[in-house]
Amino acid sequence: MPELQRDLRGRALRDLRVSVTDRCNLRCTYCMPREVFGPDYAFLERDELLTFEEIARLVRVMVPLGVEKVRLTGGEPLLRRDLPDLVAMLAGIDGVTDLALTTNAVLLPRHAAALAAAGLHRVTVSLDALDDAMHRAVADTDVPVAAVLAGIDAAVAAGLGAVKVNAVLQRGVNDGEVEALAAFGRDRGVTVRFIEFMDVGTTNRWRRDRVVPAAEVIDRIGARWPVEPVEPTRPGEVAERWRYVDGAGEVGVIASVTRPFCGTCTRARLSAVGELFTCLFAASGTDLRGPLRDGADDAALAAAVGGVWARRDDRASELRAEDGLSGPRVEMSYIGG
Repeated sequence: MPELQRDLRGRALRDLRVSVTDRCNLRCTYCMPREVFGPDYAFLERDELLTFEEIARLVRVMVPLGVEKVRLTGGEPLLRRDLPDLVAMLAGIDGVTDLALTTNAVLLPRHAAALAAAGLHRVTVSLDALDDAMHRAVADTDVPVAAVLAGIDAAVAAGLGAVKVNAVLQRGVNDGEVEALAAFGRDRGVTVRFIEFMDVGTTNRWRRDRVVPAAEVIDRIGARWPVEPVEPTRPGEVAERWRYVDGAGEVGVIASVTRPFCGTCTRARLSAVGELFTCLFAASGTDLRGPLRDGADDAALAAAVGGVWARRDDRASELRAEDGLSGPRVEMSYIGG
């Protein structure tokens, strides 16, 4: 077992989220609002992105520091060409025990089989409404919800583990979809997780009164189908898990706003250009691409990562609960949710 790198609050580094692109084929209002990310928005150029070999090397360097779970994100990661090649590289790294992907699923029907063959363990699909008109409105897209459902079916058919669905709830927008999404999860055998609307970045027009508390969600679901809590299986789990008493699987809630879990956070994030972030609500990250391309050896890269984590003192969600968040914050589409 690696000697776990711990931060100033005693939290170990276990999970790494790797953004492979800042581009997306949807314009979800809580993530990439079209008035900001429009036709004139300057996305990253190809040569700015970390290569697959560079990503794999950084992951390999971080495993001895404690990283064992890796999740590929974006933007929409399936827009990155030849993504199964990266999956195969990461799946071959000794010590990576869990390799996952977060996606909007629109492109999954054409890629699910190749990703599974390359060694991807599981996928999480973002889906905020089953009602087609509401889905199109929240995602600001002409892509029908049927395309997302086809992607979920493709992931299941490819054997990509226990597929999960993440739904971000907003009061007065899609909070009426709770029971329908829960029923969908029960019927399809997928775990639906409801996420409280968060103030990630500064462009999504977050307001506290648009947050649907996780406790309310569980009360509503439990009134229809009785549920009971499930103990977490590992340190740092962000989702509170509940099982249906009748045996029809699980449902989860992620209560970042009303019940912050900063004290157990084990996540680091790597941007598509190689910046290491230690919090979803950070203003800036630490450049690893520069040293990497300037010839730094693995020991130097490991020392850089370890030093960043050792100085980590982040607790943004706790601070929000106390006084609110202010100042610049990186956008969710840049480092993944």
